[in-house]
Amino acid sequence: MRPSPIFLGILAVTIAGGALAAFFPPLDIVEEGGLLYRVSDEQSPVGTAGVLLLVLGGWALSLTLHEFGHAIVAYRGGDHEVAAKGYLTMDVRRYTDPVLSLVLPLLLLAIGGIPLPGGAVWINQWALRSRAVASRVSLAGPLSNLAIGVVLAIVIALVPGMPTGLLFGLSLLALLQILAFVLNILPVPGLDGYGALEPFLSPQARELGAKARPWAPLALFALLIAFEPVRTVFFEVSFFAFELVGGHPDAASVGFSIFQFWR
Repeated sequence: MRPSPIFLGILAVTIAGGALAAFFPPLDIVEEGGLLYRVSDEQSPVGTAGVLLLVLGGWALSLTLHEFGHAIVAYRGGDHEVAAKGYLTMDVRRYTDPVLSLVLPLLLLAIGGIPLPGGAVWINQWALRSRAVASRVSLAGPLSNLAIGVVLAIVIALVPGMPTGLLFGLSLLALLQILAFVLNILPVPGLDGYGALEPFLSPQARELGAKARPWAPLALFALLIAFEPVRTVFFEVSFFAFELVGGHPDAASVGFSIFQFWR
């Protein structure tokens, strides 16, 4: 269970990005009465790079922790093969293909702002002690995103006078965790929400879900990207949950505008 050098390297990049965002504010913005006001349109390239590194590195870390959450609960629930597969080392290379697990989610995040799931861990369902354990294995991933989002929101709330660049980057990162939680918890075959329900379904329903698993997530992502009403509902629910855990929607929105500075 020792963190891999890859994980520690990503953590170092994330911290470096946070330092750049803190010491080189990407935007000249002041906060008065809880509202953010932009003083000028100039954007610092160094501060912008810091926010990018902070958000991309933090998102890569959360993808790793998401899959680690599945693996550690499976290990404690009876599937000791996850240790031999290297899932407990927090090495993103172990979670299927690195391009599909890390590069593609980061690219889609940068383009569309939708935090798609990353890799996957292969669990020996027969080794798990009960259906309840199997359900907890599926829930562990999205709950890790929720926990990270809550912790970030609390840190932001408890640190008065936080540098604006750090505020924007961490707020966006916290929002992405809540978006990932809401997305992954949906009861759609192929996503963790369905995986938590699947052990309790009838054999016929599980068979139908298995047939839908390869294409159901793709259909959902297509709806989110192509259909405005579906996307609007998804983001409204996610922002409601974000505010519920104490998130800073305005700071997250500014962080997103910095993150997508090229658009």
